[in-house]
Amino acid sequence: MEILADRISDQFVSELVWERLGYKKKNPDDSELWIASLATPVYWSNKFPKSPEIIAKRTASVHLTRSIPKEYKQSLKKYLNFGGYRINELFPRKTRRATAVNWLLALLAAQDERLLATGPLPELLEPPLNPVNGHPGDKPVE
Repeated sequence: MEILADRISDQFVSELVWERLGYKKKNPDDSELWIASLATPVYWSNKFPKSPEIIAKRTASVHLTRSIPKEYKQSLKKYLNFGGYRINELFPRKTRRATAVNWLLALLAAQDERLLATGPLPELLEPPLNPVNGHPGDKPVE
């Protein structure tokens, strides 16, 4: 819910997805460059040898959406009771963040794992003043 409320950076959201897709930091001290590993599904490693910009680039978000099995397409609603954004809140950044959360929830469901009620979180941020641009340090959305 904190991702949907825009209280977590785009970078952190992307890293959650990258980890689960098997991408690894090329250099442990550099969080910017993640590369495909042997654990990365072949489709993803062929299409995106370097970690794809899940939020900033439409292409990566489209592929993430397509990789959600049909039976889990409504995971946001089913597991978080999320009814969606209002018309005036529909920005590519926010809808791509919702896609990432839906994909993460679908992954849990497909692995028959439960969503924990609590767990570790990064420092929560105030929602950005301009939701189109995001938080300081977030990459520009194309």
